[in-house]
Formats: sequence, structure tokens, C-alpha cells
Amino acid sequence: MSDAVFSEVQRGFSDIVAAVSASPQLADRLADRAFDLFEANIDAQTAHLPALACAKGCPSCCALRVTATAPEIFLLARYVRQIDARMPGSALGSLSRRIRLANRATRELSETERMRLRQPCPFVVRGGCIIHPVRPLACRGHASFDRRACAQAMAGRDVDVPVSGPHIALRSLVQDALRAALDRAGLASDLYELNQGLALALADPEREAAWRSGQDSLAAARIGPPAVAQTDAVLWSRASSHESGVRDDA
Repeated sequence: MSDAVFSEVQRGFSDIVAAVSASPQLADRLADRAFDLFEANIDAQTAHLPALACAKGCPSCCALRVTATAPEIFLLARYVRQIDARMPGSALGSLSRRIRLANRATRELSETERMRLRQPCPFVVRGGCIIHPVRPLACRGHASFDRRACAQAMAGRDVDVPVSGPHIALRSLVQDALRAALDRAGLASDLYELNQGLALALADPEREAAWRSGQDSLAAARIGPPAVAQTDAVLWSRASSHESGVRDDA
């Protein structure tokens, strides 16, 4: 069943690419659909599980490395520019500047080195995520049942953090289907480190048009092959055992 569901989701993304491939709206349309698919299905996929421990004020996982596709990064870059335009000279300072500083501190660090550094996420303000409506699939797909275990892990303790398998599986399904559609259309479909990808997109808005033309304009932020497009059929099968397929409420 997972192959049929994957193909269905991929077709939806391919239809968007075919309809608006040359439009400046392409990245937004693709990212919005990805987020809508995740949010429309996650409650049903996790109805059998205990309540999550994730809540505002617990940014433990926000020190982890985040990866995202090009459409997610370009949508988020637009959102960041809007925030900076609405709140110039605020006490927070420029959000774009916070991203640049975070990227400077974490660029080229391994995941272990990054956890050890505990560099705050540039989007966490007073314990809350200021980009929550457009947060990447990686953030949506990481959910824990034990707040204390998360804090201990980020403090360097060797503990097992109980995370939600359906969140991981649904994120994988949606993101891999998006990437497959991009690859089929000849568009860069890699995963990129979020802070560095955003720093590139914010520094040069023309990178988005270059990406639409088939260039890998965020290549400097690309994550290596081991991290890319591996559909987790086992996890997805488990997550989907309570549903006949993916709801399309987008």
C-alpha cells in the first residue's frame, strides 16, 4: 500500500510543477501542499499514541541540525523578509541577521558537534517559534513523548528519547514524494542545511529563479548523499495501518 500512496502524493506535486513551473509561485505552492498534507493526516496517524510532550517553551530539539528542500527554504526566506519589513529595528534585531550569525556559528559542523555547541535556533524567541506557520517538514516530523529525556539528550546525556514514529514516517513520505516530483521535472531535489540555505536565499533573491530554471542554486548548503531520499516503507506501513491512505485536504 505504501507504494500506491507514495505515487499518489508524488502525482499531486508533479501536477503543481506542470501547472506553474515557470511561475514565481512554484516554491510556495509546493511547500504549502507539503505542509497541508502533513497537517491533514498527522492527527489520524497518531490517534492511537499517547499525548506528545512538545509544547511552547521546550526548544530542546531546536538545537538540532534541520534540513529542508529548496521549496521550503524559498518560502521561508520570503516569510523572513516579511517579518523584517514589518518589524524594522525591533528589540530582536533583523531576523535575517540572526540567521547569518547562526549559520556562521554552525556551518560545516557535524551533527554531534552541533549538539555539543547548543547554538540556539535563530527562530526561537522567548521559547516560541516565530516561523511556526511555515516551519519545515523536518520540524513538523520531530515529536517526542518525554520532555525530560529531550533536555537530557541535549545536555549530552546518553538517553533514549521516545519519538513518534508516525511523525517521522509521514514527514518522510511527503518529503520524499516532493523530491521525486522535483527530480522528475529536472529541478534540484536535494536536502539543504536550513540556516545556510536560508542565508544563501536571503543574500541573493535571484537564486529562486535560478532554481526554477534547473540550477542547483543552493548547492553550497547541500547535505551529502547518505541523508537524501530514502523512503522509509516500514515506518510508513506502520503509521498507515490505521488509515487506508492519505487525506488530500489541501
